[in-house]
Amino acid sequence: MTEYSRMVKGRFVSTGGAQIINLPFQPDYVEFINYTAAASGADNGVPMAWWDVNMGQNVAVIDRFQAANQLTTDTVDANGISTFSAGLSFQYGASQVVGGITKASPAIVTVTGHGYTSGDVVIFQNLYESATTGMPQIAGIPFTVTVIDANSFSIPWNTNQTNYTAITGGATGSPTVKKVLYPYLYAPGVSIISAITTGTTTTIDTTDAHNFVVGQEVAIRMPQVPGVSPLAWGDARYNSLPNAVIPGSPIYAYVIAVTDYNTVVLNINSTGYSAYNSNIPVANVSGLQYPQIVAVGDVNTGGVQISSGSALYPPPFTRPIANVTVNSINGPAIQGAFFNNTSQGFIIGAGASQGDASAILIGAVSDVIYWRAFLHDMSIPS
Repeated sequence: MTEYSRMVKGRFVSTGGAQIINLPFQPDYVEFINYTAAASGADNGVPMAWWDVNMGQNVAVIDRFQAANQLTTDTVDANGISTFSAGLSFQYGASQVVGGITKASPAIVTVTGHGYTSGDVVIFQNLYESATTGMPQIAGIPFTVTVIDANSFSIPWNTNQTNYTAITGGATGSPTVKKVLYPYLYAPGVSIISAITTGTTTTIDTTDAHNFVVGQEVAIRMPQVPGVSPLAWGDARYNSLPNAVIPGSPIYAYVIAVTDYNTVVLNINSTGYSAYNSNIPVANVSGLQYPQIVAVGDVNTGGVQISSGSALYPPPFTRPIANVTVNSINGPAIQGAFFNNTSQGFIIGAGASQGDASAILIGAVSDVIYWRAFLHDMSIPS
């Protein structure tokens, strides 16, 4: 039967790590061809793989080369192929021990064998070096990571300030970090501000991907920190409310340029505004509220373009890090204040075959992989 079946195909270039494929459905059957591995015929290559929902999650049946151009069959029993639905899954990964955070801009974080990929979003907990020092000012903030190596990554925040104390292996707070598995369930979402550059226009840096487009209407929330001088976080005139000129009418701004995944330029003339200040004392962390930039309005300038060579039904997308675009599961839409980006689909993991630990399901970096996924009308019981 094919009346209600769904099928889709695609390709990607392997990064060597798990590959997430967003779809408008959760498939019950997945197969792929690693064209690069098939063409080389090299020992340990995995040219083809298959998965059926009745096998269970995180497994796969594979072909692999046991010697040059000599195929055999095998299985992957962990970190294989699996399906996911963000609305029904855990929202956080496992907690990992933070070995250290430097005083720097950007701050460098040490986590042994973190397993993160640039563009992942993480949050920290228990960032105390002692009872009264450390970096609890940034605990609970979602940060986009830029991976440096297997044991370290950077986060977009200036910790090289007087009220921050470096986190070391002797920290008393048992500092931890965990990955936010589905950080953009709604986009553009709400982003925390990490820095502001004043002038005839205003440049905003955020801690994670803002996902704004040019023409986006936005509001700024700039809470104050009682007892802190000079003014922190920033000038109260950024606040969308209250509006001293037109009471009851929010003060909004427009995005006039998108510099990067976490930097935008707004049409706010902030000449003469007080400087942004993220040097918050540890003593003021309790009840701390963070400055935010948030999309507003119903319909904004711009949209998903349909033109020669484009997809027939181009979906809205998110941009979790520079030069990376992730399509949503939606059809074409105006880039308005928000779109529903609830994720679902399947994941090809980086598990090893049972017969040869060096045969990796996802293949090597730069391998070209073609995949197909299906959701069948019915499954006939045995």
